[in-house]
Amino acid sequence: MKVLFSHSYFLNFDKKQLELSKPYPPLATILAASYLREKGNEVVLFDVNFVENPKEIKNKIADFKPDIVVFYDDGFNYLTKMCLTNMREACFEMIKIAKENDVSVFVSSSDSTDNYEKYLEKGADVIMLGEAEETLLELVNNVSQKETFEMVKGISFFNSENKVVKNPVRSIRVDLDELPLPAWDLIDIKPYKKAWKKHGYFSINLATTRGCPYKCNWCAKPIYGTRYNSRSASHVVDEIKLIQSFFDFEHIWFCDDIFGLKPNWVQEFKVKLEEENIKINYKIQSRADLLLKDETILNLAKSGCEEVWIGAESGSQKVLDAMDKNTTVSQIVKSTELMKKHGIKPCYFLQLGYLGETWEDLKLTFNLLFDNMPSDIGVSVSYPLPGTKFYDIVANQFTEKANWTDSDELLLMYKSTFKPEFYKVTHKFIHQRFRQKQVENSLSFSVIPKWFYFKLASTINFFKLRRDSKLNSQKE
Repeated sequence: MKVLFSHSYFLNFDKKQLELSKPYPPLATILAASYLREKGNEVVLFDVNFVENPKEIKNKIADFKPDIVVFYDDGFNYLTKMCLTNMREACFEMIKIAKENDVSVFVSSSDSTDNYEKYLEKGADVIMLGEAEETLLELVNNVSQKETFEMVKGISFFNSENKVVKNPVRSIRVDLDELPLPAWDLIDIKPYKKAWKKHGYFSINLATTRGCPYKCNWCAKPIYGTRYNSRSASHVVDEIKLIQSFFDFEHIWFCDDIFGLKPNWVQEFKVKLEEENIKINYKIQSRADLLLKDETILNLAKSGCEEVWIGAESGSQKVLDAMDKNTTVSQIVKSTELMKKHGIKPCYFLQLGYLGETWEDLKLTFNLLFDNMPSDIGVSVSYPLPGTKFYDIVANQFTEKANWTDSDELLLMYKSTFKPEFYKVTHKFIHQRFRQKQVENSLSFSVIPKWFYFKLASTINFFKLRRDSKLNSQKE
């Protein structure tokens, strides 16, 4: 069969990420394409990362004349997990164009998993749920043999009575080494290199695992779930060698939710790199508690890790416990100290506005940040996504809007301690003060200015006064 692969993340529709200019190829997409190609199908890729209009898929369909179009989002990339409405609308437009050309359409993404009925109503023939390589192969074979989809596991579709059917889930793949290496030859790497040029180096993305066994109650896992399975270190190094055969790169982002959780994996990876005489720099995502186990940080440093992002989230233990993080503030502090000691840049993800967070909790977060000064930060407001405990708690507060438009919207979509405007102001203040303190530290002095807390306190008082004024007007 002739299968056209695409995805629905348009960099041009996400101003923040476009300006950041650190794009990564759609990894899960080219892995699924490689799997189908290995089974004898002809595949091409329409990579929309740098495309300006979803209508451009018309020309690709006209040139390739596919039997099937597959919209397969990169489930390893956190941006696709955010289910942004800009990308959803773009996917709907491409589905429409494919159906106008009488082509079967299959979709796999976080958003389509959460909203499969919407995608089916827009014309998709099948929504693939969860891990989708085997599901996709079975669907393609059914199309080839002119068979129906009724017995295929892990899908949703309209049956003969025009009713939405959701079939039983498919088992999670355990041995990830059985999968082929991603089809990196399908990627036009030139626009990626051009985008990264401003940073002075070029980074590519790899995934060593699937899933996350931890139960942070705001974290959605619609594709890979809570099972944690890992590729072997040898298989990962083989992929590094494969990519090196196609193009040069200086850096890797290991985009796993949790890198190196399997016992001794980091040590094995370090040894395998040494055996192959491969020297790389890379960054990962991990947890403060995991980094303190054995000699994980030391082995990370020796294998080329230069940056670790941890979900610090808050400096308040009360908030961390409410999130079901199962980490402590002291673990965050200790892991930060150890990373700095071994030459690794610690970076924090922080959340504002989680349920029950007070001004005192926010001050604890400021103290955690400015007392420990990680190398970089990513600050957001809490974002409820379907399939999470957090979402279930606040879902009845949604009106027409349940997703952000792009990654920079930062809209608080439920009732928290303060108004949404307050968190946007606080977000800006944190970034300003953090960058200022980085400059101060580079000049070997540091003074925490009183204006930082003063301005935040003034902002809080402003919103309190506005709230009280509104309440008094209602009483009158």
